[in-house]
Amino acid sequence: MTVSPDRIDVSALPTGLHIDGEWRPAASGKTIEVIDPASEQVLARVADGSVEEGLQAVEAAAGAAAAWAATAPKERSEILRGAFELMMRRSDGLAELISLENGKALADSRAEVAYAADFFRWFSGEALRLTGELTPAPAGGGRILVLQQPVGVAVLVTPWNFPAAMATRKLGPALAAGCTCVLKPASATPLTAFALTDILAEAGLPKGVLNVVTTSTPGPVIGAMLQDPRVRKLSFTGSTEVGRGLLKQAAEAVVNSSMELGGNAPFIVFEDADMDAAIEGAMVAKMRNGGQACTSANRFYVHRRVFDDFAARLTDRMAAIKLGDGRLADTGCGALINAEGLRKVETLVADAVERGARILTGGARLDRKGFFYPPTVMVDVPPDAEILREEIFGPVAVLLPFEGEDEVIAAANGTEYGLVGYLYTGDLARGLRVSEALECGMVGVNRGMVSDVAAPFGGVKQSGLGREGGHQGLLAFTEPKYVAIPG
Repeated sequence: MTVSPDRIDVSALPTGLHIDGEWRPAASGKTIEVIDPASEQVLARVADGSVEEGLQAVEAAAGAAAAWAATAPKERSEILRGAFELMMRRSDGLAELISLENGKALADSRAEVAYAADFFRWFSGEALRLTGELTPAPAGGGRILVLQQPVGVAVLVTPWNFPAAMATRKLGPALAAGCTCVLKPASATPLTAFALTDILAEAGLPKGVLNVVTTSTPGPVIGAMLQDPRVRKLSFTGSTEVGRGLLKQAAEAVVNSSMELGGNAPFIVFEDADMDAAIEGAMVAKMRNGGQACTSANRFYVHRRVFDDFAARLTDRMAAIKLGDGRLADTGCGALINAEGLRKVETLVADAVERGARILTGGARLDRKGFFYPPTVMVDVPPDAEILREEIFGPVAVLLPFEGEDEVIAAANGTEYGLVGYLYTGDLARGLRVSEALECGMVGVNRGMVSDVAAPFGGVKQSGLGREGGHQGLLAFTEPKYVAIPG
């Protein structure tokens, strides 16, 4: 087995808390093990921060807030642009690191690094476009001046599935707007966040503007930070269950909150769809990051006329994917993040099979080291199966036939989630009509991926509040101030 050459020495990466520009161990001496999902071996041990250290990070961010908010937009822009360029120069090493601690295939990691870096480039431009407006008062006798000011100290909580992109999607707009930050990366994949922190420092970010705290007790640590009156923003990406709890805590302190939560994306294939394009789109929508994405297509609704053809083609493609160590160049699907994630997928598939579902390919974990689950296609899944209601977060595609447009729209909307939906059709009018009817924040029409740094990313219903990316992502870290001017 040949693994591509390492370009980032994991042993040389920082493993402490980053507070006020300095890396330091946890005062308790406690650490968190970072596990390679492909081998189940310990990669590193990182600092396990306490409530007190979380508040020290807030203190550092608050101390740097006034100076950073007063920094010229051009200077903030150039720092972000420099971070983009450093990420691209080190993209191979960053991709290796992501595959190592996350388990995803190297091709997915490389795509993530490019996507993540692009948030720094995009928001380096947005930093120069944070404009206000001046308008006459409708009643006359004055002017209405609206300024966009940084919201203040921001707590950013990121998940393990996209350790680079979810960090830059929050850091880019926060820093561009003039906010200082406390980043709490997922304890399963903190090394990528540490590498990004060093990149931003090398690009010229002043000390105290970005602070990073890893912890095995995120509830108490984040809760304490939210109760600190100097914290004015919470941006969270993660499960709906955890998001609900954080929203309760944020509400007590009236903290401005953005939530990007779970999904259960429908993928609709109408009878007039280009079948080749639909299969390609399905593979992207399902297998990006091995299905461990909130945007992952879970429920494939396929018109009965083309159901058998679609099922056969998708099964062939899924069965041909090579499962293995994500760092191998020919791996198509890497390991799941941990034993808990693997158990969840196993449980959902087993429940569906017990209720009558049929497996066309995959369907059972491999007898090998690592948290591997094979790409799986299921049919004849009954409506009461848990797999139709739960976010799968694994490489499992559930195929369901339909006949009418109204029927499939009702089925697609029959979930508490509303992040993204996909549809394939040769009829543009139908595509627009169904897009408007789907209860989700984003829709891909004849394409299997919607993520774009220039577009507003987010969902409705239990999939979240607010938007990230685009100009809206910048405004999420600002507060409009109205100034009444006479004359």
